[in-house]
Amino acid sequence: MSAPTVRRRRLGAKLRSFRDAHGWTLEDVAARTNGVFTPSKLSRVEAARTAARAADVEILLDLYGIEDTDLRTALLTLTREGARRGWWHSYRGVLSPLYEDLISLEAEASSIRLFQLGVIPGLLQTAGYAREVNAATSMTEATTDRIDAAVEVRLARQSIMTRESPPEVWAIIHEAALRTRCARPETMREQLQRLASLAELPNVSVQVLRADAAPHPGMLGGFNHLSFSGHAGLDVVYEESLTTVRYIEDSEHVSVYGAAFERLRAAALPFDESLAFFQERSKERESA
Repeated sequence: MSAPTVRRRRLGAKLRSFRDAHGWTLEDVAARTNGVFTPSKLSRVEAARTAARAADVEILLDLYGIEDTDLRTALLTLTREGARRGWWHSYRGVLSPLYEDLISLEAEASSIRLFQLGVIPGLLQTAGYAREVNAATSMTEATTDRIDAAVEVRLARQSIMTRESPPEVWAIIHEAALRTRCARPETMREQLQRLASLAELPNVSVQVLRADAAPHPGMLGGFNHLSFSGHAGLDVVYEESLTTVRYIEDSEHVSVYGAAFERLRAAALPFDESLAFFQERSKERESA
Protein backbone atom coordinates (compact mmCIF):
# COMPACT_ATOMS: atom_id res chain seq x y z
CA MET A 1 0.00 0.00 0.00
CA SER A 2 1.45 3.37 -1.00
CA ALA A 3 1.36 6.36 1.31
CA PRO A 4 -1.44 8.22 -0.55
CA THR A 5 -3.84 5.24 -0.38
CA VAL A 6 -5.73 6.30 2.75
CA ARG A 7 -6.15 9.84 1.43
CA ARG A 8 -7.47 8.57 -1.88
CA ARG A 9 -9.88 6.16 -0.23
CA ARG A 10 -11.30 8.91 1.97
CA LEU A 11 -11.71 11.24 -1.00
CA GLY A 12 -13.21 8.56 -3.21
CA ALA A 13 -15.68 7.42 -0.57
CA LYS A 14 -16.87 10.98 0.00
CA LEU A 15 -17.32 11.64 -3.72
CA ARG A 16 -19.26 8.39 -4.05
CA SER A 17 -21.55 9.40 -1.17
CA PHE A 18 -22.32 12.71 -2.88
CA ARG A 19 -23.21 10.91 -6.13
CA ASP A 20 -25.36 8.38 -4.29
CA ALA A 21 -27.22 11.21 -2.52
CA HIS A 22 -28.36 12.45 -5.94
CA GLY A 23 -29.24 8.96 -7.11
CA TRP A 24 -26.96 9.31 -10.13
CA THR A 25 -25.11 6.55 -11.94
CA LEU A 26 -21.54 6.87 -13.19
CA GLU A 27 -22.98 7.48 -16.63
CA ASP A 28 -25.23 10.26 -15.32
CA VAL A 29 -22.26 12.13 -13.88
CA ALA A 30 -20.19 11.59 -17.03
CA ALA A 31 -22.97 13.14 -19.12
CA ARG A 32 -23.17 16.15 -16.77
CA THR A 33 -19.41 16.87 -16.79
CA ASN A 34 -19.09 17.35 -20.54
CA GLY A 35 -16.44 14.72 -21.02
CA VAL A 36 -14.24 15.65 -18.04
CA PHE A 37 -15.18 12.30 -16.52
CA THR A 38 -15.96 9.05 -18.23
CA PRO A 39 -17.75 6.38 -16.21
CA SER A 40 -14.51 4.38 -15.93
CA LYS A 41 -12.46 7.40 -14.85
CA LEU A 42 -14.95 8.36 -12.14
CA SER A 43 -15.13 4.74 -10.99
CA ARG A 44 -11.33 4.62 -10.61
CA VAL A 45 -11.32 7.85 -8.57
CA GLU A 46 -14.13 6.66 -6.29
CA ALA A 47 -12.40 3.30 -5.79
CA ALA A 48 -9.04 5.01 -5.04
CA ARG A 49 -7.37 3.24 -7.96
CA THR A 50 -6.16 6.51 -9.44
CA ALA A 51 -5.36 10.01 -8.19
CA ALA A 52 -7.77 12.83 -8.99
CA ARG A 53 -6.81 16.32 -10.11
CA ALA A 54 -7.95 19.20 -7.93
CA ALA A 55 -9.62 20.91 -10.88
CA ASP A 56 -11.64 17.77 -11.63
CA VAL A 57 -12.71 17.40 -8.01
CA GLU A 58 -13.89 21.02 -8.01
CA ILE A 59 -16.08 20.22 -11.00
CA LEU A 60 -17.63 17.32 -9.11
CA LEU A 61 -18.18 19.39 -5.97
CA ASP A 62 -19.93 22.07 -8.04
CA LEU A 63 -22.04 19.43 -9.76
CA TYR A 64 -23.04 17.86 -6.44
CA GLY A 65 -23.90 21.28 -4.96
CA ILE A 66 -21.31 21.16 -2.17
CA GLU A 67 -21.20 24.74 -0.87
CA ASP A 68 -19.69 24.17 2.60
CA THR A 69 -16.39 26.07 2.31
CA ASP A 70 -14.62 24.09 5.02
CA LEU A 71 -15.67 20.76 3.53
CA ARG A 72 -14.59 21.81 0.04
CA THR A 73 -11.22 22.95 1.39
CA ALA A 74 -10.73 19.68 3.27
CA LEU A 75 -11.53 17.57 0.21
CA LEU A 76 -9.35 19.64 -2.12
CA THR A 77 -6.52 19.38 0.40
CA LEU A 78 -6.91 15.60 0.33
CA THR A 79 -6.67 15.76 -3.45
CA ARG A 80 -3.59 17.97 -3.59
CA GLU A 81 -1.80 16.20 -0.75
CA GLY A 82 -2.44 12.75 -2.22
CA ALA A 83 0.89 12.62 -4.03
CA ARG A 84 2.88 14.91 -1.73
CA ARG A 85 6.18 13.59 -0.48
CA GLY A 86 6.76 14.40 3.20
CA TRP A 87 9.93 14.28 5.30
CA TRP A 88 9.14 10.68 6.24
CA HIS A 89 9.80 9.46 2.69
CA SER A 90 13.53 9.66 3.38
CA TYR A 91 13.03 6.79 5.87
CA ARG A 92 11.43 4.43 3.38
CA GLY A 93 13.92 1.69 4.16
CA VAL A 94 12.74 1.74 7.78
CA LEU A 95 9.02 2.58 7.60
CA SER A 96 6.26 0.42 6.23
CA PRO A 97 3.85 2.12 3.81
CA LEU A 98 1.11 1.79 6.41
CA TYR A 99 3.21 3.64 8.99
CA GLU A 100 3.92 6.33 6.39
CA ASP A 101 0.16 6.65 6.02
CA LEU A 102 -0.23 7.28 9.75
CA ILE A 103 2.46 9.97 9.75
CA SER A 104 0.92 11.72 6.75
CA LEU A 105 -2.53 11.65 8.37
CA GLU A 106 -1.15 13.04 11.65
CA ALA A 107 0.44 15.87 9.68
CA GLU A 108 -2.95 16.84 8.21
CA ALA A 109 -5.23 16.18 11.20
CA SER A 110 -6.96 18.95 13.10
CA SER A 111 -7.64 16.69 16.10
CA ILE A 112 -5.88 13.55 17.33
CA ARG A 113 -7.38 11.45 20.12
CA LEU A 114 -5.26 8.66 21.56
CA PHE A 115 -5.97 5.81 23.92
CA GLN A 116 -3.34 3.26 24.97
CA LEU A 117 -3.42 0.42 27.48
CA GLY A 118 0.19 -0.74 27.77
CA VAL A 119 2.40 1.86 26.10
CA ILE A 120 2.81 5.65 26.04
CA PRO A 121 1.46 6.97 22.70
CA GLY A 122 4.23 7.57 20.17
CA LEU A 123 3.49 11.29 19.91
CA LEU A 124 4.30 11.66 23.62
CA GLN A 125 7.36 9.44 23.96
CA THR A 126 10.87 10.50 24.94
CA ALA A 127 13.84 9.20 22.97
CA GLY A 128 14.91 6.85 25.77
CA TYR A 129 11.46 5.37 26.21
CA ALA A 130 10.96 5.05 22.43
CA ARG A 131 14.26 3.20 22.14
CA GLU A 132 13.37 0.65 24.81
CA VAL A 133 9.85 0.11 23.51
CA ASN A 134 11.00 -0.27 19.92
CA ALA A 135 13.62 -2.83 20.88
CA ALA A 136 11.14 -4.78 23.02
CA THR A 137 8.28 -4.86 20.50
CA SER A 138 10.23 -5.46 17.29
CA MET A 139 9.60 -9.00 16.09
CA THR A 140 12.31 -8.81 13.43
CA GLU A 141 16.04 -8.22 13.76
CA ALA A 142 16.33 -4.90 15.59
CA THR A 143 19.75 -3.54 14.65
CA THR A 144 21.07 -0.44 16.34
CA ASP A 145 20.79 1.53 13.07
CA ARG A 146 17.16 0.53 12.58
CA ILE A 147 16.24 1.38 16.16
CA ASP A 148 18.04 4.74 15.86
CA ALA A 149 16.10 5.53 12.69
CA ALA A 150 12.79 4.46 14.26
CA VAL A 151 13.43 6.72 17.24
CA GLU A 152 14.31 9.63 14.95
CA VAL A 153 11.02 9.20 13.12
CA ARG A 154 9.02 9.00 16.33
CA LEU A 155 10.54 12.23 17.62
CA ALA A 156 10.12 13.97 14.26
CA ARG A 157 6.40 13.12 14.32
CA GLN A 158 6.05 15.14 17.51
CA SER A 159 6.85 18.42 15.77
CA ILE A 160 3.19 18.74 14.77
CA MET A 161 2.30 19.58 18.38
CA THR A 162 4.39 22.75 18.47
CA ARG A 163 4.05 23.95 14.89
CA GLU A 164 1.96 26.93 13.84
CA SER A 165 -1.72 25.90 13.92
CA PRO A 166 -1.08 22.58 15.69
CA PRO A 167 -3.71 19.86 16.02
CA GLU A 168 -5.62 19.35 19.25
CA VAL A 169 -4.06 16.26 20.86
CA TRP A 170 -5.97 14.45 23.61
CA ALA A 171 -4.34 11.36 25.10
CA ILE A 172 -5.73 8.94 27.66
CA ILE A 173 -3.13 6.54 29.05
CA HIS A 174 -3.88 3.52 31.20
CA GLU A 175 -2.00 3.37 34.49
CA ALA A 176 -0.37 0.08 33.46
CA ALA A 177 1.60 1.91 30.77
CA LEU A 178 2.90 4.35 33.38
CA ARG A 179 4.18 1.62 35.68
CA THR A 180 6.36 -0.18 33.15
CA ARG A 181 9.75 -1.16 34.56
CA CYS A 182 12.25 0.05 31.95
CA ALA A 183 15.82 -1.23 31.71
CA ARG A 184 17.24 2.19 32.63
CA PRO A 185 15.67 3.48 35.88
CA GLU A 186 15.77 7.05 34.61
CA THR A 187 13.86 6.22 31.42
CA MET A 188 10.40 6.18 32.97
CA ARG A 189 11.18 9.12 35.22
CA GLU A 190 12.11 11.20 32.16
CA GLN A 191 9.01 9.95 30.38
CA LEU A 192 6.72 10.95 33.23
CA GLN A 193 8.33 14.39 33.34
CA ARG A 194 7.80 14.69 29.61
CA LEU A 195 4.10 13.91 29.97
CA ALA A 196 3.75 16.58 32.66
CA SER A 197 5.50 19.09 30.40
CA LEU A 198 3.39 18.28 27.35
CA ALA A 199 0.19 18.57 29.39
CA GLU A 200 1.00 22.25 29.86
CA LEU A 201 0.76 22.96 26.12
CA PRO A 202 -2.53 24.69 25.26
CA ASN A 203 -3.34 22.17 22.51
CA VAL A 204 -2.40 19.01 24.44
CA SER A 205 -4.55 17.24 27.05
CA VAL A 206 -3.36 14.14 28.91
CA GLN A 207 -5.40 12.00 31.30
CA VAL A 208 -4.65 8.87 33.29
CA LEU A 209 -7.07 5.96 33.41
CA ARG A 210 -6.50 4.25 36.74
CA ALA A 211 -6.02 0.50 36.94
CA ASP A 212 -8.95 0.21 39.36
CA ALA A 213 -11.37 1.97 37.00
CA ALA A 214 -14.69 0.26 36.25
CA PRO A 215 -14.94 -1.85 33.06
CA HIS A 216 -14.63 0.38 29.99
CA PRO A 217 -14.55 0.09 26.16
CA GLY A 218 -10.78 0.58 26.10
CA MET A 219 -10.31 -2.86 27.63
CA LEU A 220 -10.44 -4.24 24.09
CA GLY A 221 -7.36 -2.31 22.96
CA GLY A 222 -5.81 1.04 22.11
CA PHE A 223 -6.56 3.23 19.09
CA ASN A 224 -5.84 6.56 17.42
CA HIS A 225 -8.79 8.66 16.24
CA LEU A 226 -7.87 11.37 13.71
CA SER A 227 -10.23 14.16 12.63
CA PHE A 228 -9.87 16.64 9.78
CA SER A 229 -11.31 20.15 9.69
CA GLY A 230 -14.23 19.20 11.91
CA HIS A 231 -15.94 16.96 9.33
CA ALA A 232 -16.76 13.62 10.92
CA GLY A 233 -17.16 11.99 7.51
CA LEU A 234 -13.41 12.32 6.94
CA ASP A 235 -12.34 10.85 10.30
CA VAL A 236 -10.05 7.80 10.41
CA VAL A 237 -9.24 5.34 13.21
CA TYR A 238 -5.88 3.56 13.36
CA GLU A 239 -5.28 0.32 15.26
CA GLU A 240 -2.02 -1.60 15.56
CA SER A 241 -0.93 -5.01 16.80
CA LEU A 242 2.29 -7.02 16.58
CA THR A 243 1.49 -8.26 13.08
CA THR A 244 -1.16 -5.99 11.60
CA VAL A 245 -2.17 -2.38 11.14
CA ARG A 246 -5.80 -1.53 10.45
CA TYR A 247 -7.42 1.68 9.22
CA ILE A 248 -11.13 2.06 9.97
CA GLU A 249 -12.81 4.53 7.64
CA ASP A 250 -16.50 3.60 7.58
CA SER A 251 -18.32 6.52 9.23
CA GLU A 252 -20.59 4.34 11.36
CA HIS A 253 -17.66 2.33 12.71
CA VAL A 254 -15.54 5.45 13.28
CA SER A 255 -18.37 7.01 15.28
CA VAL A 256 -18.29 4.01 17.64
CA TYR A 257 -14.68 4.83 18.47
CA GLY A 258 -15.61 8.47 18.99
CA ALA A 259 -18.26 7.44 21.50
CA ALA A 260 -15.82 5.04 23.18
CA PHE A 261 -13.30 7.84 23.61
CA GLU A 262 -15.91 10.05 25.26
CA ARG A 263 -16.64 7.28 27.77
CA LEU A 264 -12.93 6.82 28.43
CA ARG A 265 -12.50 10.54 28.91
CA ALA A 266 -15.26 10.54 31.52
CA ALA A 267 -13.74 7.53 33.32
CA ALA A 268 -10.20 8.93 33.44
CA LEU A 269 -8.74 11.18 36.12
CA PRO A 270 -9.29 14.94 35.68
CA PHE A 271 -6.37 16.94 34.32
CA ASP A 272 -5.10 18.21 37.65
CA GLU A 273 -5.16 14.74 39.20
CA SER A 274 -3.48 13.27 36.13
CA LEU A 275 -0.71 15.86 36.36
CA ALA A 276 -0.30 15.07 40.06
CA PHE A 277 -0.07 11.37 39.16
CA PHE A 278 2.80 12.04 36.74
CA GLN A 279 4.64 14.12 39.32
CA GLU A 280 4.17 11.60 42.13
CA ARG A 281 5.28 8.67 39.99
CA SER A 282 8.31 10.66 38.82
CA LYS A 283 9.34 11.32 42.45
CA GLU A 284 8.91 7.62 43.26
CA ARG A 285 11.28 6.77 40.43
CA GLU A 286 13.85 9.24 41.75
CA SER A 287 13.93 7.50 45.11
CA ALA A 288 13.81 3.97 43.68
